[in-house]
Amino acid sequence: MNYFKKNHLNKITPGQVIALGFCAVILTGAILLMLPISANEGVSVSFIDALFTSTSAVCVTGLIAIDTADTFNVFGRTIVALLIQIGGLGVTSIGVGIIMIVGRRVGFKQRTLVKEAWNLNSFKGIVKLVRAVLLMTLCFELVGAILSFIVFRQDYNTLDAMGISIFHSVAAFNNSGFDILGGLRNLIPYQDNILLNLTTCGLIIFGGLGFLVIIDIIRTRSFRKLALHSKVVITTTIALLIVGTLLLKWTEDVTWLGAFFQSTSSRTAGFSTYPIGNFTNAGLLTLTVLMFIGASPGSTGGGIKTSTLFVLIQSIKSIVTNQHCESFKRTIPYDVIIKSFIIMILSLSLVLVATFILCVLEPEYSLIQNLFEVTSAFGTVGLSTGITPDLSTGSKSLLILIMYIGRLGPLTIATLWFDREKSSIHYSEEIITIG
Repeated sequence: MNYFKKNHLNKITPGQVIALGFCAVILTGAILLMLPISANEGVSVSFIDALFTSTSAVCVTGLIAIDTADTFNVFGRTIVALLIQIGGLGVTSIGVGIIMIVGRRVGFKQRTLVKEAWNLNSFKGIVKLVRAVLLMTLCFELVGAILSFIVFRQDYNTLDAMGISIFHSVAAFNNSGFDILGGLRNLIPYQDNILLNLTTCGLIIFGGLGFLVIIDIIRTRSFRKLALHSKVVITTTIALLIVGTLLLKWTEDVTWLGAFFQSTSSRTAGFSTYPIGNFTNAGLLTLTVLMFIGASPGSTGGGIKTSTLFVLIQSIKSIVTNQHCESFKRTIPYDVIIKSFIIMILSLSLVLVATFILCVLEPEYSLIQNLFEVTSAFGTVGLSTGITPDLSTGSKSLLILIMYIGRLGPLTIATLWFDREKSSIHYSEEIITIG
C-alpha cells in the first residue's frame, strides 16, 4: 500500500502540483472567509460567495460577489490580502521563501516547481531569483503603501488609513482590483487624486511587467542591452497604454488622467475610477480587448500576455511580407510562434464558449455585459459593469472556473494531465488547401 502511494505521488508532474496547490489555497481561503470571525457583526457569508471571493483573490482577479469592506472585518480583510499576496507571487515562490526564512535547504523538487511556475529554461540561480522577487515585492509594496497613506490619511484616522494603504498597495502591485473602501465604490471617490492615481498605475505597471523584466532592467540599465523578452514586453506595454488611453478618451467622457488610469488598470488590475457600467459599447469593447491581452509572462497579471500579442503580430507581418519572423535584430523561434497561436486560439475559444454559457444562464444581461464579465475573469482583471453580485450560483461557479483557468493559463490546463512522450512514428505529409 505504501509502495502504491509513493509510486502514485512520484507520477505527479510539477504542473499538477502547482495546480493542486492553487486549489488547496483557494479552498482553505474559502473556509476561513466563511467563519464568523471573518465577517462583520450580523453578516453571514455563503459558501459560493466565500469560494468566489477566495478564488478571485488567489487568482488576483478582483471580481467580487460581495463587497469586501461591508462584509469582512479586519481579520477577514487580512485573509483576503494574504490570499492576494500568495496568488500574485505564486504558491511555489511563497513555499520556497518560507523554506529560506526558516533556514532550510531548498531541494531539487522545490527548484523544479519554481522552474515550472516561472517557465525558466534552467535551474541556475533559482534561489537567488526567488530571494530577489520577494525583496522586490516588499520594496514596491512598501513604497506604494507609504504614498497611498498620504492620500487615505486625509479621509481616515491613522490606523484605518494604514490598513487601507497596505491592502491597496498589495492589491495594486499584484494586479488585483480589490478595495476596502466599502459600498462597491472602488476608487471612484479618488478619480481626480493625481498622487493615488499615479501611485496605483505605477504599482500595476511594474507588477504587470514581470519580475524577470524588472531584474533585467535593474541589471543592465540600458534598453539596448536588455534581453529580447524584456524589449518586447516594454515596447508592447507602452504601446498598449498609449493606444488604450487615446481610445478611452475618444469614446468616453473622462479626463486624460481617467483614461490613462483605466487603460492601465484594464490590463489585469481591475481598479476603476469611473462607473464601468456607464461606459459606451465602444469603451467596453476597448476595455475587453485590453483585458484579453493582459499583462506579461512571469508577472502577477493574466490574459494571453503582451509577448504573445507581439509574436502574433510579428508572425503575421512576416507571412504577409514573406520575410523571417524577426524583431530587434533577433529571429523569433518557430516553436514560440506556434505556441503563441495555440494560446490565442485556446483563450479565444474559452472566452467565447464561456460567454455563450453565461448568456444562456443570464439572458437578462446584454452580450457585451456577459462578454465583459467573462473576459474580466479570464484575464484575472476584476472590472465589471456591476452585474457580478446579482449573478446566479451557476454563473458564479462558471466565473470561478474561468478565473482559475485564466490564472494558470489555458495551455497549462490543456496539457496538465497529459505527460506522454512524443511518438517517433509519423505519417507522410499531404497538402490541405486553406485561406
